[in-house]
Amino acid sequence: MNYFQSLLDQNKKLFIPFITAGDPDAEATVDLALALQKAGASAIELGIPYSDPLADGPVIQRASGRALKQGMNIVKAMELVPQMRENGVEIPVILFTYYNPVLQLGEENFFALMRENNVDGLLIPDLPFEENERIRTRCKAENLYFISMVAPTSSSRLKKIAQASDGFLYCVSSLGVTGERKTFDQNVFQFINEVKAVSPIPVAVGFGISSGEQARKMNEVGDGVVVGSSIIRKLEELHDQLLSEADRNEALQKVEAFARSFVQSV
Repeated sequence: MNYFQSLLDQNKKLFIPFITAGDPDAEATVDLALALQKAGASAIELGIPYSDPLADGPVIQRASGRALKQGMNIVKAMELVPQMRENGVEIPVILFTYYNPVLQLGEENFFALMRENNVDGLLIPDLPFEENERIRTRCKAENLYFISMVAPTSSSRLKKIAQASDGFLYCVSSLGVTGERKTFDQNVFQFINEVKAVSPIPVAVGFGISSGEQARKMNEVGDGVVVGSSIIRKLEELHDQLLSEADRNEALQKVEAFARSFVQSV
């Protein structure tokens, strides 16, 4: 049974928060994963900080900059996952990385590290569907979720992308990079319906979801939401508290309460 489908079968919508490994530091990343689980997260999207992103807007780019200054990299990020498990995190952890770090590691080494650290899935936004068959097949063989993305520009390829996907299908709500949106083009709801009509797996909508009310509207047509920039901005506000041993627990409670607003809006 697809874990994400099993949540829908329990009348739960998907809530998949994105955090950047190493922002504001490695220890806080581990604690944040648990706080988000407590808030009701279905899975964690763990972003690998990268200096030359294609899909990330300014908020997530700043998070990557902070994490890179901390010395975070793809290997250290994967090593955080066992620490999350020791800390009580039970939900899947999906690695969100651009392809170049994977290429630099070498695919054999990369998948060995994925196994060693019990990472549950993978999302590579700059690897086109026409070029991802080898990685997709390897993920299936390794029993890993390979999360695919579709955007409003994917119409001619939508059906084949959806039917080859695993876990959940990441439906990009709007063109451009990630970042909070005040409003969405009304055509997005028609697009989500088109995706739902051809997808054999749950459809989660991302890019721009920045409030519980927006999550509620997306959940009227989709199966859940992916929330990145809005959460990263909250972490920016709490940056100093999260780095403070004395203040971290209070900051984590604030993050948990903020994240819960996306779950309670369903």
